[in-house]
Amino acid sequence: MATEAATSGDRVHVVSRHMVRPLPTTTRWRRRSSETEAVHLTPWDLQMITVDYIQKGVLLPEPPTGGELLVERLASSFARALARFYPFAGRLAVEAVEDEGGSTREAIAVLLRCTGEGAELVHAVAPEVTVADVAESLYVPRVVWSFFPLDGMVGVDAVAGSRPVLAAQVTELADGVFVAMSLNHGVADGTTFWHLFNTWSEISRSGGEEADISSPPPVLERWCPDACTFPVTLPFRKLDHIVRRFECSPVEECFFHFLGNSIKNLKARANAEMAGEATAIISSLQSLLAHVWMSVSRARRLPPEQETTYTVLVGCRGRVKRIPQAYAGNAVVRATAKATAGEIEERGLGWTAWLLNRAVASLDEEALLESAASWTQDPRFAYLAGWWHPAAAVTGNSPRFDAYGNDFGWGRPVAVRSGGANKVDGRATVYEGRGGGGAMALELCLAPETLARIVADVDFMGRRDALGS
Repeated sequence: MATEAATSGDRVHVVSRHMVRPLPTTTRWRRRSSETEAVHLTPWDLQMITVDYIQKGVLLPEPPTGGELLVERLASSFARALARFYPFAGRLAVEAVEDEGGSTREAIAVLLRCTGEGAELVHAVAPEVTVADVAESLYVPRVVWSFFPLDGMVGVDAVAGSRPVLAAQVTELADGVFVAMSLNHGVADGTTFWHLFNTWSEISRSGGEEADISSPPPVLERWCPDACTFPVTLPFRKLDHIVRRFECSPVEECFFHFLGNSIKNLKARANAEMAGEATAIISSLQSLLAHVWMSVSRARRLPPEQETTYTVLVGCRGRVKRIPQAYAGNAVVRATAKATAGEIEERGLGWTAWLLNRAVASLDEEALLESAASWTQDPRFAYLAGWWHPAAAVTGNSPRFDAYGNDFGWGRPVAVRSGGANKVDGRATVYEGRGGGGAMALELCLAPETLARIVADVDFMGRRDALGS
């Protein structure tokens, strides 16, 4: 894998790097921050600071102009979008916490200082890579990982060396362009990521005029339950003490597209199998993920008694009344369903989907408020090392996020892909399907031999579209 990664990286050449600072153009969006302003991170932020940056991007058709003119256009609109999300132009900092008497105790607080230093913008070229190489391949080519900046960094790494919490990369291909963004997961979640990405593309599409764009302004004020006070302190002497680094086993990934009719059939089957037993409707996504859970367990050739888990990232907007949809921070928690490989095989799609349904439903407002308030008493972080095991699977992102609407001014995306961040055996990244109609897409990352069995699985492959996205 190391040789393949090196070869892929050689196909992408960096032309330039520079910092983009927020550029407000109207009184409404004039930058309010100063070097003394800081955003306090919440328990939901801090629990994600140990994992890799969020990395997502879109593959676009060839623009009418390339090179520096393209980069200037995207840099200008990026600066205007960043004016709305100005804390992300800042830097993470750590402060020792003092007792009331002035003595320093073994505790720290993590802050996002609104310094306005900027987000990094990388311009790269990959003249040997075509749109078809990426969009029409069932297996995601490893070169895609080189389209993303700040690769290999976890959230806490931004503190060392004052690294940016946000970066974008524009990679010119032989006949198209890939626009990607990497955002520190300790300061924002997927909803915020796509809110910023959608804002950037809309400003670019409008020719830089942002006054009438439809993307709503972000809500920058951080939310914390009443029982929680700022700054949220961590009982450690150094931030590095909460990080566990580990080497991932070799993986490969495929991009599957599921037609709307296939999704509807899975949902109908799951609900029919649980008729008279389930007290709530099983969703389309839960039905698809149950299908994935069963297929992956079968492809892994797990013994019947082996416990398996499926973890789903659940958004808290809409579950906690005081958190607005445009909240620009982390408002996501993990829900995990458990069952043995034998149980999900014997009891079928409906029962497996129902396990996911119940795990998500257990995270009501009361449970979410209680867990957030008590987190500081026993801080737990989203480590991959330590809790990961060969029978685990996890899904992030959402089919509700607008990926294919990101037209930067010369055409809608041809495909959407993610970078190498958090790519472990069992990772399934879900997206909206291209073309609408209830379609969904899935980027599935598995051990090579397991993924090969998935591709050869007639039941799994028969429920998705032709090769590519």
